[in-house]
Amino acid sequence: MRGDAAGGRAARESDAWVRADTYLEDIPLHEALRWPEQPSGGWFRGFLAGAFGSTGHADRLAITFTSGDQLFLRRVVDALTQLGLPSRAPVRTRPGGSATVEIDRDLWAALRFRHLTGAAGAPLDASGVGVRSSRELAVADIEELGLTLPLFDISTGTGDFIADGVVSHNCFARNTHTYLDLDAGHDFDTKIIVKVNAGHLIRRELAAPRWSGAAIAMGTNVDVYQRAEGRYRLMPEILAALRDHANPFSILTKGTLILRDLELLKQAAQVTRVGLAVSIGFVDETIWRAVESGTPSPRRRLEVVRRLTDAGFDVGVLMAPILPGLTDGEESIEETVAAIAAAGATSVTPIPLHLRPGAREWFASWLTRTHPDLAPRYRDLYGSGSYLPQAYQHEIGARVRMAARRHGLHRPSPVQIRDVGETDATSDATSSRQLTLL
Repeated sequence: MRGDAAGGRAARESDAWVRADTYLEDIPLHEALRWPEQPSGGWFRGFLAGAFGSTGHADRLAITFTSGDQLFLRRVVDALTQLGLPSRAPVRTRPGGSATVEIDRDLWAALRFRHLTGAAGAPLDASGVGVRSSRELAVADIEELGLTLPLFDISTGTGDFIADGVVSHNCFARNTHTYLDLDAGHDFDTKIIVKVNAGHLIRRELAAPRWSGAAIAMGTNVDVYQRAEGRYRLMPEILAALRDHANPFSILTKGTLILRDLELLKQAAQVTRVGLAVSIGFVDETIWRAVESGTPSPRRRLEVVRRLTDAGFDVGVLMAPILPGLTDGEESIEETVAAIAAAGATSVTPIPLHLRPGAREWFASWLTRTHPDLAPRYRDLYGSGSYLPQAYQHEIGARVRMAARRHGLHRPSPVQIRDVGETDATSDATSSRQLTLL
């Protein structure tokens, strides 16, 4: 509220900050600001939020500040610089007219500005923008803000988030990272894609009239119980949805986090078919540390088999990968199958190492560094393909079958181990549609 002339004059002299609300049209913005002698990080964030509210504009990834007050815009540049947000110096659009300061047009800068300032009126539109950056990022400091900020989508438009994760050198899923403009090497080792709304979407799809209730296999491309699941906790919601709709499913994992959801799995098994399998390629911990660092140890995975078996599940084991020259010998196979049988597994299925594009290059690089003596043998075995010669695969399979018989295990096919039971032979196969989580 404005009072008399004297009151108005007093307001202009002592409360000039109201200039940001356009009450004091005749006072330059830089004079309307009370710039402290030693601004704090919190002050800079608050200043930028206010500056954006009065002079800012957001357009897709662009954040701009436009004003005729050059000194004020230099203050904006100073604040952005202090908060690690690169910007261009004020550029005049015409002589004597307004000038503009713009933050770098990249996703990192756009997200950082919004997280730091909480600026309202700055919607983020990153559709069609690849997640690329040449920055070498590292955590410099962690500061409690005392508030909850939204998690911004930075990948596919479905509420996804990129987080650190570690997987094995030979994982056949490596090449799928290239579908998201990420590489199959370092990016696959350090970035995973988390669909944070997966539970909501699968419940919606299961309820759709078009869904036939077909069995759903999880873990056939990416392990659903890798370490990030401990943070995001997506599987409890997914399992609850499958239980509530009595939809059959199977899970293949090498993660111990599946034990966290044991009660949900038991509840689901009371109303539908549940198939569980664990991946254990070998029990040699030296090889595990070299090939599958970042995954639970073979000993811990065997404990998962034991716990699931004790809970009443028939648990199959995918003996994968079996590595030529490293874990394909009779002694290694015997030791591994014996441990699997002792853990209570009902079956073991051997899967020799296959090297698809993406995994092939990364594994070859690791092999030549750590086992250069094996490199010529691998070149001969794999040639220009992804799989071992059929004769070699049959030889490995025979070794595993003989060991399995000695320890009372039968050997289903790889298809059977992913199955959750017989389906209705009279159902129309074309009526089963793939669930969409996009």
